[in-house]
Amino acid sequence: MALFLFLVIVAIVLGLIGWVVHGLGYLLVIGVVVLVVDIVFGLVRLARRGRGVGSDDGTRRGPRPLRGACRPVRPRHAPALPRRRPGGGRPAGPGPLRAVEGVLPAVGRRGGRPGQRAVFTPDAAYPFVSEAQGYGLVITALMAGADPDAHALFDGILRYVLAHPSVHHPDLHAAQQDAGGRDVGGRDSATDGDLDIAYGLLLADRQWGSGHGGCGGHDDYGGYDHDDYDHDHDYGYDYEALAVRRIDAVMECEVHPTTRLTRLGDWSSGRYDEVSRTSDWMPDHFRAFRAATGDPRWDEVLDAHLSLTGELHARHAPATGLLPDFVVDTTSGEPRPAPGQVLESPHDGDYHWNACRAPWRLGADAVTSGDARTRAAARGLSRWARAATGGDPGRIRSGYRLDGTAYGDPGSPAFFAPFAVAALTEGADEGGDEGEGADEGADHEEAGAAQGWLDALWARMCAAPPDPARAYAAGVQLQSMLVVSHNYWVP
Repeated sequence: MALFLFLVIVAIVLGLIGWVVHGLGYLLVIGVVVLVVDIVFGLVRLARRGRGVGSDDGTRRGPRPLRGACRPVRPRHAPALPRRRPGGGRPAGPGPLRAVEGVLPAVGRRGGRPGQRAVFTPDAAYPFVSEAQGYGLVITALMAGADPDAHALFDGILRYVLAHPSVHHPDLHAAQQDAGGRDVGGRDSATDGDLDIAYGLLLADRQWGSGHGGCGGHDDYGGYDHDDYDHDHDYGYDYEALAVRRIDAVMECEVHPTTRLTRLGDWSSGRYDEVSRTSDWMPDHFRAFRAATGDPRWDEVLDAHLSLTGELHARHAPATGLLPDFVVDTTSGEPRPAPGQVLESPHDGDYHWNACRAPWRLGADAVTSGDARTRAAARGLSRWARAATGGDPGRIRSGYRLDGTAYGDPGSPAFFAPFAVAALTEGADEGGDEGEGADEGADHEEAGAAQGWLDALWARMCAAPPDPARAYAAGVQLQSMLVVSHNYWVP
């Protein structure tokens, strides 16, 4: 605005001089041109602010904050979708902010060369895995306004990620490293990690902006020039360019070209090319990738996953809505839950340690996009869990058959926390679900039960803060808390 007013004054002064002083008429012309250009530029900026930038439907996906002015609470929620809060509409409180204090120190583990940071996973097969690095990038970008070290942590994790490219594609991340920071397990990628890494980069671009100091490209040795990061001048990384390249690499290597379903990683081939892991089904990520790249194939990816979610519900879990860890025969036209172990365990066809994230992923998309498909899927999961447990989150078990038969132990946040996100979609204020003749008293009772369910889930999460020693469950719980407390947004 200051620049706009300054140029207006300059144009007026030049015009007056050119009008009054004989022989300086050209200054009048210059003044008029400057004034016209300034007005046009100002109108364009106002128009862009009014319709939002980076979305095809003209809706704003959260204003880009000024450098150094990031905030922890910047939700962009669809106004048409009523959202519950713990406590019946009162602010959820500082739970996530307190929780992050115990989790972020785990991000500070050394991850290789100086300047690199990595999320340590003592409960995984290897101490450093791509899934955890993706969680770290997303969490630190979202919590930037609550932790002054978040930006430095983010860049430290990013340096680690860029130092470990997949052997199959330099824009994807090698999925596993040992305690010495050496790539192990084939040096190839895992799709869920790459999806979150790309999403975290988009969040970082919106949170801090993208520097253009040459830190967005490859060096002559096939790696990234992360060592050229200029700390003195704070040029920073070009987060947007890095995100777009990774998103394109995911489309090229980790999305099936025919089914548009996610593959297991860039290594998938043969019979594994007919398998998809439901924990990789992240609708809000797909929407963000479409907005960031303009690639219409991401619309196909989104529709393919939501269509298959509905099909699996109807055919294999009509009473529960539960998803299996893995889906097989995806190219046959008749995809189905894994009949047994296909990759990880005999429970690959059950609601196990991968699929337990589905209520969170589906619920997060429902409350940020308002999509009726994810809203129905998340609401169905929440209603089933509430009925199956009698509204007691302590009875949620760590494993179910798709018919709802429990087999796991109770108590893991990886299983109970995601249902809190799904619970946001419940209630009589959903509009039209109960039919025209629905009893008003029954609606009120149902709304009260749904609110009580959400409150109980929130209380349980706050009573058991995320434990860095159980990094997987901690990451799921903390991100679920961010959504429930309205601290989550889509770039």
